[in-house]
Amino acid sequence: MTPKALDVAVIGATGTVGESLVQILEEVAFPVSTLHLLASMESAGSSVMFAGKKLKVREVDNFDFSQVRLVFFAASPAVSRSFAPKAIAAGCAVIDLSGALDGATALVPEANGERITELAQPALITSPSAGAVALAVALAPLKGLLDIERVQVNACLAVSEQGREAVSELARQTAELLNARPLEPRFFDRQVAFNLLPQVGTPDEQGHTNVERRLVNELRQVLDLPQLKISVTCIQVPVFFGDSFSVAVQSRNPVDLVAVNAALEAADGIELVEPGDYPTPVGDAVGQDVVYVGRVRHGVDEDQQLNLWLTTDNVRKGAALNAVQAAQLLIKHMA
Repeated sequence: MTPKALDVAVIGATGTVGESLVQILEEVAFPVSTLHLLASMESAGSSVMFAGKKLKVREVDNFDFSQVRLVFFAASPAVSRSFAPKAIAAGCAVIDLSGALDGATALVPEANGERITELAQPALITSPSAGAVALAVALAPLKGLLDIERVQVNACLAVSEQGREAVSELARQTAELLNARPLEPRFFDRQVAFNLLPQVGTPDEQGHTNVERRLVNELRQVLDLPQLKISVTCIQVPVFFGDSFSVAVQSRNPVDLVAVNAALEAADGIELVEPGDYPTPVGDAVGQDVVYVGRVRHGVDEDQQLNLWLTTDNVRKGAALNAVQAAQLLIKHMA
């Protein structure tokens, strides 16, 4: 049965994720009756294309949420905290991409899509951080094969993870350096072009950033392994789009690589790369709707460790597409 068309709002429609989300809603023919595009006062008045029409972006502050049944929050945590309670009070289902809402269920359809049937209405869903989505998609097929004891991740994050301003900053820094002009960092606190920054955000007293803690908490929730030991270091790399991850999974039992490869090959949302080859964000992942997995191997001298290399489009697959896929599951269960 074809789901009934809904009135839908997208908050943050002019951002990198918001624009991708609107594009994907059109690509998948999501059953939209009327689409309301909303943003801050600074971005209101601009236009975004949808279904062959230019839709004007309006200011979120004045929006009446009783006009819609589903709201995507693709803006800052502060915006989600301010307006999501109003949307829920108006009876809207909410899919938040900021990670700011307490009590929201973290959902990655390929990993824990069955949880959609447990949600109260109106549903409050978190589409996890792009890193948590990529890792959940890759690790969920292995839960039945491995007795996972620990996961160690080095996350190489594209600058688009921090929005359009960060993308512009990398472009500007690159141009300045290539033209032998003095470099003045603006968005980042130091040079990011042709460099690596082993800290994304401000660390807490234990030395961990909010990005790292969010990834750990969301991955545990999606995999339903609340006690799983996870170690994460997030690294800002000079890449515009496409996150990559070096992952070491420690199992309590020996890892059967043949079974692992078979499970990854059969899993939804994964493109397994042939042995001897490896995926990259620019050459493979950007613009695609899957998590690429390569370099599947044991640890050095340790058959209880599994090493993986992952890469995916952080804006498209990790953020916008996951939110839309969650919405597709949701509308099948909405009254």
